[in-house]
Amino acid sequence: MPTLIDLSHRLEAGMVTYKGLPAPIICDFLSREESHERYSDGEEFAIQRIEMVGNTGTYLDSPFHRYADGTDLAGLKLEQLAHLDALVMKPRLADGLSILPDDFAGLDVRGKAVLLHTGWDRHWRTDAYFENHPFLTEAGATWLADRGAALVGIDSHNIDDTRGMARPAHTILLGRDIPICEHMTGLGQLPTKDARFYAVPPKVAGFGTFPVRAFAMLP
Repeated sequence: MPTLIDLSHRLEAGMVTYKGLPAPIICDFLSREESHERYSDGEEFAIQRIEMVGNTGTYLDSPFHRYADGTDLAGLKLEQLAHLDALVMKPRLADGLSILPDDFAGLDVRGKAVLLHTGWDRHWRTDAYFENHPFLTEAGATWLADRGAALVGIDSHNIDDTRGMARPAHTILLGRDIPICEHMTGLGQLPTKDARFYAVPPKVAGFGTFPVRAFAMLP
């Protein structure tokens, strides 16, 4: 049997994924106690309700997140999101932050999910997570897009440098119809290659981002 490796964070009420965005509210719409009035023979059910922004937890960016005429979640093809050859690479981070084209030298990324293992997920749910995090440079994003990467994931706070307002990695990758999976975790459990990657969001029309249960399958 293949081994499945979970690469996503838990969604919990009150958790902050990105400063300035609201935390999810998770509560009962129909509690088990209230359901007793609706069903017979001691049967009970619970229906939960969640209120959240799409950028919560481990989530996928579709082109619609960046471009008004880009493909939304409902328009993404399963071939873009599931059963992808995974290429896990650990960037050198020469300056402690930047992922550069040289980090990909000699790698064949065409048609693959390129997963950037920075180790930044060790700071998840701490103040350190939001500041001075590793990111993919504009040149690095261009290199991946030009060489046909199918999807790019990262275990950092953002695939772009959030110290400024520009978002070149989002602009380049989503502009080339390459989905992005952010806030991943556990990439250190994966081999460099020979894994399959999955990050499938709900099929929501008119939506650009949504949490995923990202995971990898090992033979």
